[in-house]
Amino acid sequence: MTVTTTTPATTSAIRLVPGNNVPALTIDTLSGNAWNLAAQTPRNYTMVVFYRGLHCPLCAEYLKQLNSKLSQFHDLGIEVIAISGDTREKAANSSETWGVKDLTLGYGLTREAMQQWGLYVSKGAFDYEPAYFNEPGLFLIGPDGVLFFASINNAPYGRTDLDALLGGMDFVLNNNYPVRGTEV
Repeated sequence: MTVTTTTPATTSAIRLVPGNNVPALTIDTLSGNAWNLAAQTPRNYTMVVFYRGLHCPLCAEYLKQLNSKLSQFHDLGIEVIAISGDTREKAANSSETWGVKDLTLGYGLTREAMQQWGLYVSKGAFDYEPAYFNEPGLFLIGPDGVLFFASINNAPYGRTDLDALLGGMDFVLNNNYPVRGTEV
């Protein structure tokens, strides 16, 4: 039996490790203010959700679900922002057409920032897609800038289930559950 393998592209990929500090992140938001991760003071965590952008119908559904659960996350002391590489105009269009006006939307994520956060980056394959864009990612970061939870995808499907995340974080906060995945 012959097994054929292909050699993957050689790139230097970054992997964020829970229990360690995350990269700096400052992003423009639709409110007109710059949002800076280091300036956030959540009771427990800041949740950063990276989404693909206006071109993605699965992002629309995910952000609608997230928008409907904001108060539940807030009750757990988790503040939420969703970020893409879209322009301000596209982010505003997403907010309006998707009905996610309660959700803080950041825009203009650079390719360099996508890579610093360990996100998968895709090259647009269709006319309606940007030249390059990040694939989904969800991170929970403590007020000290330390990563507690990370979930990244290389495609728009298979994202973190928000109800499961809410239940898990309720357990974590009520049972002093430790950060996992710290061994490299």
